[in-house]
Amino acid sequence: MHLCISLAQLARKGEKSNMKVVCSVNPGHCTLISYNFLLLIILQLGLDTVESVWPLPQTFITSPERYQLKPQSFSFGYRRHLAAQHHCSVLDAAFKRYFSILFPDYASGNDTIRFSENEIFTLTISLDHHDCEGYPNQDSSERYKLNVSAGQASLNAETVWGALKGLETFSQLVYQDDFGSYYINKTNIEDFPQFQYRGILLDTSRHYLPVQTILKTLDAMAYSKFNVFHWHIVDDPSFPYQSRTFPDLSNKGAFHPMTHIYTQSDVRRVISYARKRGIRVLPEFDSPGHTKSWGKGQPDLLTPCYKGGAPSGTFGPVNPTSPSTYQFMASLFKEVASVFPDTYIHLGGDEVDFYCWRSNPYIRAFMHKMGFGVDFNKLETFYIEKIVNITSALRKTSIVWQDVFDYHEQHKSLSVVEVWKQGCYLCEVRKVVKAGLRVILASPWYLDQPGPTHNWARYYNVWPLAFKGTEKQKRLVIGGEVCLWGEYVDATNLSPRLWPRASAAAERLWSNERQTSSVDKAFQRLQEFRCKLLRRGIQAEPLDVGHCKHEYQSV
Repeated sequence: MHLCISLAQLARKGEKSNMKVVCSVNPGHCTLISYNFLLLIILQLGLDTVESVWPLPQTFITSPERYQLKPQSFSFGYRRHLAAQHHCSVLDAAFKRYFSILFPDYASGNDTIRFSENEIFTLTISLDHHDCEGYPNQDSSERYKLNVSAGQASLNAETVWGALKGLETFSQLVYQDDFGSYYINKTNIEDFPQFQYRGILLDTSRHYLPVQTILKTLDAMAYSKFNVFHWHIVDDPSFPYQSRTFPDLSNKGAFHPMTHIYTQSDVRRVISYARKRGIRVLPEFDSPGHTKSWGKGQPDLLTPCYKGGAPSGTFGPVNPTSPSTYQFMASLFKEVASVFPDTYIHLGGDEVDFYCWRSNPYIRAFMHKMGFGVDFNKLETFYIEKIVNITSALRKTSIVWQDVFDYHEQHKSLSVVEVWKQGCYLCEVRKVVKAGLRVILASPWYLDQPGPTHNWARYYNVWPLAFKGTEKQKRLVIGGEVCLWGEYVDATNLSPRLWPRASAAAERLWSNERQTSSVDKAFQRLQEFRCKLLRRGIQAEPLDVGHCKHEYQSV
């Protein structure tokens, strides 16, 4: 944590006066306490303990004054106006989860011990907007204020989604001493995310991920304050999404039509589970490339490839010249829009191989008729515009990979571009925002790229706004995303590959970058957070030599 003045300055000035200072991550929040009091903080807690929350809150003021928490006398509560509205189902569920997280060693029973009034501790929740029955969306506020004092704590948030973030912060403030007693220090926090979109992409086509693995990932995402699960649900290798409208897509395109699919019930379970943790579920149905598995269950969807003037028996991308293609897509996306409540949908559009289109005489004839010449980028643009129009009619905001932007002369139909290619990715970000489009940055957070898996600093030292542009243009960078592609990832190794490296990106996307610019200062906090993940059942890999007080237990 950056103190308002250095310890050396304090030592010099403390000899002459009773210098006062407060610890805060907000440079504009320096107030006065005694020099001796500051030394007490250093001696009792250590500077790192003061910053034990991950990701680091925007403003974080703490003191060595601490209060014991006893599970038998701890409770969550609502402000009167919220209690009068029959509580909040999202928060009720969160209270049960977080009680177990706060007191992991406590086994409830018939407690007959009575506590005096000064031993009771209540965390009271208040919301500015009662939005408990809806879903989080791109405009949902996650701002909250948390104050901890003797016998009580208050958590105020604009929305229930902010309250969930505040509950997570509160849970990280609670610690145990060597005798197993629970404590929390006097604390004041004002917090909100730097970026509205903070995502994790999982690929369930290259390797099938059991539903339980996805749910556990959602838990870990909530601990790091991620708020978007980008579900890359289908791709070339398999089509595990079970469609009501087109059941043969999974019957013939999944690795196995019974065991390696996501039923409608599975999808609803994932969406409901994510919602209760303040996480949006964003589906991706990538086309016109990456669709080999689609063609197994949907005849005439893919383009026949030709060799020597005759069909070769192989197939390429979706056939963009056939009216039946768009009839199929309209029906499929109508179903997808009804199943996934989020207003965003990812249409893909990346890595389209033009070889097959180029080999097909009917495709070439269509291009000549449309005046495209031999520019296959124009053919892809034609297709993407058709699909964007379909999803727009369903009131969905489309996201596309940067390939579409790069080869798309007219950008009017595009809304959100995800930048994923390596190289000068900030150059690409600048191009997109100069065109007036929103950006999601993924390039620096591809966790499947070669390199030591323990090197979390490369993901921490990313500055999404470090490009030349106006403030208006920089506001178009709505966030970023950690991508874990599935070529070499399944349920056996997903968690250690993802955590805690993804948490490094989580702090970059949530916290004030000026206050989190030092890898050295972040290291100890991330070490402590990794231990918290282990205690919560997440198989997060080590950052360096060392140990956790509570090592991972197979659960």
